[in-house]
Amino acid sequence: MPEAALPSASRPTRILDARGDGAAALEAARIIAAGGLVAFPTETVYGLGADAGNPRAVAAVYAAKGRPAFNPLIAHLPDLAAAMALGDFSQAARRLGTAFWPGPLTLVVPCRDMAAVCDLARAGLDTVALRVPDHAAARAFLEAAARPVVGPSANRSGHVSPTLAEHVAADLTGRIDVILDGGATPVGVESTIVDCTGPHPTLLRPGGIPRAALEDVLGHALPDAAADDDAERPQSPGRLASHYAPNAAVRLDADEVRPGEALLTFAGHRPPGTETAAIVFDLSPSGSLEEAAANLYAALRQLDAAGAEAIAVAPLPHEGLGEAIADRLGRAAAPRPLVPQGD
Repeated sequence: MPEAALPSASRPTRILDARGDGAAALEAARIIAAGGLVAFPTETVYGLGADAGNPRAVAAVYAAKGRPAFNPLIAHLPDLAAAMALGDFSQAARRLGTAFWPGPLTLVVPCRDMAAVCDLARAGLDTVALRVPDHAAARAFLEAAARPVVGPSANRSGHVSPTLAEHVAADLTGRIDVILDGGATPVGVESTIVDCTGPHPTLLRPGGIPRAALEDVLGHALPDAAADDDAERPQSPGRLASHYAPNAAVRLDADEVRPGEALLTFAGHRPPGTETAAIVFDLSPSGSLEEAAANLYAALRQLDAAGAEAIAVAPLPHEGLGEAIADRLGRAAAPRPLVPQGD
């Protein structure tokens, strides 16, 4: 099995244009086969890729991110058939995969091939989180890799997720081998995660596909999953309370802007005190939740870079993609843990 050296600050990092003739995908696949680390674009955010079956490569992902090894990783595949070879799909899981793949949906199912997605990537669980991304560069890369590729968000653990190659470079230059530059990610928030291991699917994390769309396919309500019994060993990615966090404190549902705060707002809303804000970012002046989701992480990075001690977040809608946006902002506002957290 190829071995991956753990990343160091001197590890050279190349940026390859993934929008060309396919040469970048082939080079990235070669690096994955050799146990290396490749950041790649998806329709949600950039992922940090490694061979899911190579424990040393997966360990290098955790090391690059500063991510705890108890948090399971999502395995990315080029199509539904490849995903079904790795997991046992219930009838409901088949319906969801058929309807929404490729797309921003992750399904947690019983694992069928424990070697293809190693124990470390699954955090010791007998289940596996699978996704087929809807991005031409990602699918070309995954087809060339011809193996499951883990892909947590390509940023330091707990930092704001990356929606541009430049965001990845800012966090991980010197820690990974290659960044595939596919431009801005169109969805901008992580995938919806649905647990299909029980008799009825449950929602583990809201994301790029709204709950209502999933319920339409299932033909019944999709309840939230019960809280993890062990908060320090979650059953899927994205279940930790403090997450997706900028350096500045985040204050939710702000009905006023305090002097010196940055303001994150929506649909042209300007709460009292906006004139004192250090910087203002409107996620979507037109009131589009799709545009707001796509802009969310870039907005948090820009507001954080302004140096404000706090970010006041004006009230946003919670329906549709608003549920995913609210989830990410809630995690960004949660008290910081004493240990590094994963994505």
